[in-house]
Amino acid sequence: MDAQNETVTAQWDVWLPLDPAAVGMAEQQVKPVWLLVLSAREIPYRLTPDQSEMQLLVPEEHLQAAIYELQCYETENRNWPPPSPPTRELDQSVLATLSILILLAAFHNFVRADLVMINGALPDWFSLGMVQAGSIRAGEWWRLITALTLHADLSHLLGNLAIGGLFVFLLCREWGTGLSWSLTLLAGLSGNLANACLQSAAHNSVGASTAVFGVVGMLAGVRVIRHRQHQQYRWPLPVAGAVALLVVLGSEGKNTDLGAHLFGLVSGIPLGVAVELLIGRVGPVPRLANLLLGLLSMVCVAGAWWLALS
Repeated sequence: MDAQNETVTAQWDVWLPLDPAAVGMAEQQVKPVWLLVLSAREIPYRLTPDQSEMQLLVPEEHLQAAIYELQCYETENRNWPPPSPPTRELDQSVLATLSILILLAAFHNFVRADLVMINGALPDWFSLGMVQAGSIRAGEWWRLITALTLHADLSHLLGNLAIGGLFVFLLCREWGTGLSWSLTLLAGLSGNLANACLQSAAHNSVGASTAVFGVVGMLAGVRVIRHRQHQQYRWPLPVAGAVALLVVLGSEGKNTDLGAHLFGLVSGIPLGVAVELLIGRVGPVPRLANLLLGLLSMVCVAGAWWLALS
């Protein structure tokens, strides 16, 4: 029995075949979705076998309307769905990232071992390097950076190394090691600055988690831009996912600085959006530039501690 839609009745005397070429299709084959289009526009149709294929028949009175509706559909969906974003060549950043994480762990042990004397006295690394909102507002800007390298205890350090290391590695695969670490530092110090400006003068904090949530924000920004065509009206989903991670990972514990985590995330999202848009226009950062950016980040950290210990 011929397949037909519910609108087909005996009132139509003459049925004409709808040629796919008339719709502008090179392949001579009826698309199943065309039946949905005709049904939605209340145009009667029927399918009949024609050798090895099915032939679409439309009443003579509706043939031009059917062709017009199908042409409109094909025109509107010509480039849909859009092609997937091109896969970038992954930066071989595992060794560099692991080296930085090991340095951060080694610095934690170095600070607690009291191995260095300055001007005949052991420096109090925490009082000199932690975020102190009042001191930062008074001009000790280097605390925005030095605080990222200090951790309250071993569990604090290991948590940031494990979770932060994973997110930083993912970011390095997108942008390269030097650019990713330099922007991680920028997001961290920006989050610390915003937190110090809004907290009381007595507020203190340490830890790299501000930078970690900055990386989470940047990854969300990358996804917003990279997949904006596929997501359409769902573009806030990556940001919502980042906020969910903040709630799950960044709001637990008695001594958790939720403000630092929040402002790190808020600092990272626009950075991710801006850098991804820029890379989309001018291309990925060259290896040499990545190397220089990585060295610049290390110089900034060393310079910040030099000022703190001076």
